[in-house]
Amino acid sequence: MPSSLILGAGAIGAFFGSALARQGFEVSVVCRSDYQVVKQTGFHIRSPLLGEHRFTPAQVFSSAHEAGKQHDFVFLTTKVLEGEDRAAFLRPVVGKDTVIVLIQNGIDIEADIQAAFGENEILSGVAFIAVSRTGPGEVHHQSAGSLTLGSYPRGISPAAQALASAFEAAGVPCKPTEDIVKARWQKALWNATFNPISIMGGALDTAIILRTEEDRQVVRTAMMEIAAVAAAAGYAIATEVIDKLIAGTLAMPAYKSSMAQDFENGRPMEIEAILGNVVRAAHQRHVAVPTLDAIYRIAKMVEAKMRSESR
Repeated sequence: MPSSLILGAGAIGAFFGSALARQGFEVSVVCRSDYQVVKQTGFHIRSPLLGEHRFTPAQVFSSAHEAGKQHDFVFLTTKVLEGEDRAAFLRPVVGKDTVIVLIQNGIDIEADIQAAFGENEILSGVAFIAVSRTGPGEVHHQSAGSLTLGSYPRGISPAAQALASAFEAAGVPCKPTEDIVKARWQKALWNATFNPISIMGGALDTAIILRTEEDRQVVRTAMMEIAAVAAAAGYAIATEVIDKLIAGTLAMPAYKSSMAQDFENGRPMEIEAILGNVVRAAHQRHVAVPTLDAIYRIAKMVEAKMRSESR
């Protein structure tokens, strides 16, 4: 079976890596802060989708240099943070025939990887999942748990289809798509709204954010602006998608977004990849986004305060 490496195995990487391991994939991981625990006991995962189980990787590495270039698939599941060189992180593990799989947040996050690895196949994945790391080697999956996967910039390659089939067989819904960029814009409707709002006034969960009809209207307005930017970029999204996202979020248990969790723990946040890139796309296309502009500026204020307090 294919040899796979999860680069930056946190909650997302552990969850999806464990699913592939169930299908016979040889799944190794590169861990940073959890290295010692994962090396000794693997990951303890609690999931309504996959059940409570322990995922023991084939090999556990403390660095990409240690892992080498022998893997068929390399999954990059780290956060997309301002100033970090993801291509440099990948370079020690990408061989001539390696398929690079990006399961990461944000808009327009593939171009620099494609520029650095023009000869390699790149798959881009959009995860819809409420999952968090609750301690070293401890992963709590609360709800959802699906993946949309496609070749970048377009198409469904045999590698993409094979991965989608493996995830499906493991019990993880995985939809292959011909247009992964549009799928990223659709996820941005939720991500670029709930994530930055969740760090304002404390780590707000989804139930608080959607508490009243007035609050829901703020969310809807932000989502409508994102849809307008997507349409200007050539990726029209139906208004019904927004209504379904809000209704679906109301139906799920109260959840703190990944950005809220980072905020609570004093970790760097993905503001630029998730929201900043959307705002810049709007300005480049002369699309007015007053609500997003305000949310972005306030989110950057929160980030600046965090950085000043950590010095």
